[in-house]
Amino acid sequence: QVQLVESGGGLVQAGDSLRLSCATSGRTFSSYSMAWFRQDPGKERGFVAGIDNSGGRTYYADSVKGRFTISRDNAKSTVYLQMTQLKPEDTAVYYCAARSDRDVYALPKKYDYWGQGTQVTVSS
Repeated sequence: QVQLVESGGGLVQAGDSLRLSCATSGRTFSSYSMAWFRQDPGKERGFVAGIDNSGGRTYYADSVKGRFTISRDNAKSTVYLQMTQLKPEDTAVYYCAARSDRDVYALPKKYDYWGQGTQVTVSS
C-alpha cells in the first residue's frame, strides 16, 4: 500500500508560480511512475504531467507544456510539479497518482494510488 499526500496548493494571481509536492510512503518509490492530474467540478480528471520511475522521461499535456515541470527525488520519495505562468484556466484540484510500473499513462484508470488532492486557484 502506498499513501500519497499532496501539498503546496493555494490562491495565486495570473502569472505567478507555485510548486506542488507529493510525498509518498513505502520503500519502493523508485519503482513507481508518477503523474499529476487535475479536475474541475463537473469535469473529468485530466492528465497534467507524468514522469517515469527513473525520472528520465517526462510527459506533459499540451496545455501546460513549457510552463509546468514535473520532477522527482527518489531519495525523498517525493514528486514535484513546478507551475509557472499560471492562468485562471489552471484552476482545479490537483491530484498526485502512482502506478506500480515504470511507464507513464495519461489515463486515470491506469494508476493504482491517489492522493487526496490540493486546490489551486488562479485569479485574473
